[in-house]
Amino acid sequence: MKNPLLILCLFLLPLLLGGCFDQKELEEQAFIVSIGVDNTNQKGVFRFTFQIANPEVGNSASGTSANEPTQEVISVLGTDFLTATNAANATVAKQISLNQSRILIVSEKLARSTDFIYLMQSAPSTVDIKLNAQLVVSKEDAEKYIRHNKPQLESRPHKYYQYMLDRAKETGIIPDAPIVRYFQITEGDADLFIAPYTTTEEENPKFGEEDHYKAGEIPVNGKNQTQFMGSAVFKEGQMIGTLTGEETRFCLMFDSTLTQKDIIASYTDPVKPEFQVAGRLEINNVDVNVNYLKDKQSTIDVYVNYSLNVYAIPSTVNYMKNTEKQRLLEKSINKQIGERADNFIKKTQEEYRAQPFYWSLHVRSKFLNIPEYEKADWMNKVYPNAKVNIHLELRGLEFGKIMRESEIKEVRD
Repeated sequence: MKNPLLILCLFLLPLLLGGCFDQKELEEQAFIVSIGVDNTNQKGVFRFTFQIANPEVGNSASGTSANEPTQEVISVLGTDFLTATNAANATVAKQISLNQSRILIVSEKLARSTDFIYLMQSAPSTVDIKLNAQLVVSKEDAEKYIRHNKPQLESRPHKYYQYMLDRAKETGIIPDAPIVRYFQITEGDADLFIAPYTTTEEENPKFGEEDHYKAGEIPVNGKNQTQFMGSAVFKEGQMIGTLTGEETRFCLMFDSTLTQKDIIASYTDPVKPEFQVAGRLEINNVDVNVNYLKDKQSTIDVYVNYSLNVYAIPSTVNYMKNTEKQRLLEKSINKQIGERADNFIKKTQEEYRAQPFYWSLHVRSKFLNIPEYEKADWMNKVYPNAKVNIHLELRGLEFGKIMRESEIKEVRD
């Protein structure tokens, strides 16, 4: 009895080891850090650019030459991500792997074309591409962007993208735009999708408030001119416009499905309007209430409570110890945020005729079934004609570590 059982176990043992038959060692793979896509003059054919990282550079245990490049950039033509990857492997000895790609960069020209949504359909079916990779729009060609982007402080390109995207998302100047969210919003056909906007080309630089820029407008001097600022707006899967950093922050501020950590911004000093008051704004809670009326104008009430930690008061007005001036400051900041928000919402209703706040989620409960919801036509009929009320409440006002401002008049007596 024991012998047949032993024989059976020996026959089953290879089945347990069969999962490793297609295993690839790390040194046999070429890991793609970023993927760039541009359109071409040929219908349905795109130019794919792969940025391949060299994992041995920067590794003290590798002992490689200091002159060894940190990356390799190659471009090929293809109709989809899978065929382009296979074509790229014709020149790369190692097997190309896309599962470490953190960022998918598409040119603005491609994003604005009708071909873009057809290209994106091949992304989910490509097993190696993770749907949490960030979709980013470059002002110039994606190939040119990747080749011109040369960070000075990061020898490993994947670390640069990771740090840059994470920090920019924390401050709200660009949105969190995973590929899966693009498909969710596009297939929902009721909201606008926004993606980070970036460029390596400086155009019309100007000085202004810290978030009133788009990528390429920030006056920066340095070897690496790459800028992440603002966002690209997509409607029904196609890019239709761009937003500044401030407008992007409103998108994040009014979206209850997102978690925004902090926003560093400046506001006009109510006592001395020639100065600005700068601080860190933290969103505590966002509530959206949609009062849908079938044959009348619907109403959308958005309640935002936040706190503000003031870091800089260049005017030296004593807000810290004067409660009356504190109330004046609170009222002024609420008014400034409210006016800017109203102007942006008006822009979304009149120019885009859709909203990037994912407010359609809050109206769906008003309908018994999907056909009724689709018949109401939230994007084209309800939202563009709705009355939107923004209710702002500043629940906490702090002043950093400084107990008082300097008396400039006494210093310059």
